[in-house]
Amino acid sequence: MAFTDARRFRGHHLAHVARTAQVGPHMIRVTLEGEDVSTIPAHGFDQWVRLFLPHPEGGTDYSRVPEGFGLAGALKYLTTSSGKRPPVRSYTIRELRAEDGELDIDFVSHGDAGIAGPWARRAKEGEQVMMIDQGRGFDLLADAASVLLVGEESALPAILGILRDLPRSTSGTAILEIPEAADEQPHEAPENMEVRWIPRADPHDRPGVLALEALRELRPARGAELQAYLAGEQALVAEGRRHLVAHEVPKKRIEFTGYWRFGKAAL
Repeated sequence: MAFTDARRFRGHHLAHVARTAQVGPHMIRVTLEGEDVSTIPAHGFDQWVRLFLPHPEGGTDYSRVPEGFGLAGALKYLTTSSGKRPPVRSYTIRELRAEDGELDIDFVSHGDAGIAGPWARRAKEGEQVMMIDQGRGFDLLADAASVLLVGEESALPAILGILRDLPRSTSGTAILEIPEAADEQPHEAPENMEVRWIPRADPHDRPGVLALEALRELRPARGAELQAYLAGEQALVAEGRRHLVAHEVPKKRIEFTGYWRFGKAAL
């Protein structure tokens, strides 16, 4: 499957809310649309954006959103009045339909905690947002004989996107911890990928614990056979990587990203 270069400069894109949908007890899907969306290149897999949301008090100044988020771009953003500066968070694109000028972003919702989840719950049709396309984090290694994907609900869009875009001959395992069984979503995994859904006994239990336990029960392939991708809560990612390294999986074959840390507000 051919995608555009995931690391080249891309600029920002304005969009507005087309509709929202509850896709599980703890997941809200916001569909964004607009002419700018049709210009976003498809990078596939876990393609992500920096998402600039409306300021809770109104009067959002999107003119100060930079075209990139390196040092200069971050400084431009931070020097905007905090009363008008749009909150920014990082999110995976669940589905990009550039030909229709639409994309979906899934938000984990745990009541009033955080900024993005509560916004997604109350998002109204026509509300404006802005995005900086950041490409993707996952690249399938040419010599990977098996793929291992591990995450909790915050990593669900990324892992489901990877499963969708993997070559149909790919084999391996995906471990997906979710708050409850009803949060399971349809997937497009290759036939030889085992997809394991692990609901928590209590949705409020600490995320990532069960996924880490399931990972530790695995005896991963060694050497150049395995490619691993770990995403979600930082303890899951750090401890999962430590487990794989202890079983002689080379560090260079483990992609990992900690989205958030338990006990701290999500970024």
